[in-house]
Amino acid sequence: MIETIFDFTFYYPLFMSYLWMCGGLYYYFHYERADPAFDQPPPLKDYPPVSILVPCHNEAENIADTVASLLAIDYPEFEILLIDDGSTDATPQLLDRYAKMDHRIRVIHLAANQGKAVGLNTAAMMAKHDFFLCIDGDSIVDPHCLRWMMRHLTDSPRVGAVTGNPRIRTRSTLLGRIQVGEFSSIIGLIKRAQRTYGKVFTVSGVMVCFRRAALHDAGYWNPDALTEDIDISWRLQMRHWDVRFEPNALCWILMPETLRGLWRQRLRWAMGGTQVLFSQNGLFGRWRHRRMLPVYFEYFTSVLWAYTMAGIIVLWALGHFIALPPALRVSTLLPGWNGMVIGTTCLMQFAVSMFLDAKYEKGLGRYYYWMIWYPLAYWMLSVATTLVAIPKVILRGRKRATWVSPDRGLQP
Repeated sequence: MIETIFDFTFYYPLFMSYLWMCGGLYYYFHYERADPAFDQPPPLKDYPPVSILVPCHNEAENIADTVASLLAIDYPEFEILLIDDGSTDATPQLLDRYAKMDHRIRVIHLAANQGKAVGLNTAAMMAKHDFFLCIDGDSIVDPHCLRWMMRHLTDSPRVGAVTGNPRIRTRSTLLGRIQVGEFSSIIGLIKRAQRTYGKVFTVSGVMVCFRRAALHDAGYWNPDALTEDIDISWRLQMRHWDVRFEPNALCWILMPETLRGLWRQRLRWAMGGTQVLFSQNGLFGRWRHRRMLPVYFEYFTSVLWAYTMAGIIVLWALGHFIALPPALRVSTLLPGWNGMVIGTTCLMQFAVSMFLDAKYEKGLGRYYYWMIWYPLAYWMLSVATTLVAIPKVILRGRKRATWVSPDRGLQP
């Protein structure tokens, strides 16, 4: 029995790592390298106007950079809707000031903290245009992002959303530097791989472009979802809208650089994924939803892996106090030859992902050294947050998800 569990905990990350590397490389050479617009923003057949939705809660320290980057976007026509969701700092006054400075900016004030989904839904009802670029209030976007994203939405009427390529701004600590590599090797690589087998688990909520008709068909954003980006990704794709990844659409974001902030963020992500596991299990037995099964099983298996890892740790700890049957005995948690194989594969995955992203961010190679800590630090964090997420989601029930200001790292 214990041998089977060990085999699963060993072979699962190996299998997924090679699947992601192969899928990411295929996507890169088949789509990115073969793209006629590989080196510069493509000219579009037409330029439909876009509404930019920016939900904000206590963003006084960051919103100035965000607004400046939005006003610098290279696109013929757009409006900016700044949504103040019950902020208690100087955010409302700052937003009103920006609205007076530029006619393209409008401000929506919500009296109380009602959550990102409610803010986005409110702005969507007031937006003038049929395409929405949604970004967080602490993000800085690339000037050409809309041209890159809108080409997908104008080329195919079945594309409901296009997710961008977030890059890390906070990199002054070990946690920040590790996340630089993580967003390449995990976030970017996985999205490339998932696109090769048709569907993505989630858009990146910090930067995503939507078609209004697709959002309307899916019922807009769910106020009860802890991660509205995961939830809307699934509801769009279950309604047969296509969700695409555009690596050229860059967005610079702030991430936690403290253990407490990182824990809160990853627990919320884990709970959002768990909500999908519970809410979307109806896809089984429905042939029209078969293309969603790979990403569902991918996440389900990652949850199962987290629980088997936790089981091995518990058996190892119990073995120090009671005599366990030989079949359940775990003598050590120290990695042997199998740990070396996993570690080498992990570093290979980082190398592949940094090769794929080298075009979009220069100097990634200097963060490669720090990636050796990723399996130890982040895999254990993933196990812990997954263990906590499932009971918390079950006990939480249906409850509106409101804002909690996150840790945004040590900013330069």
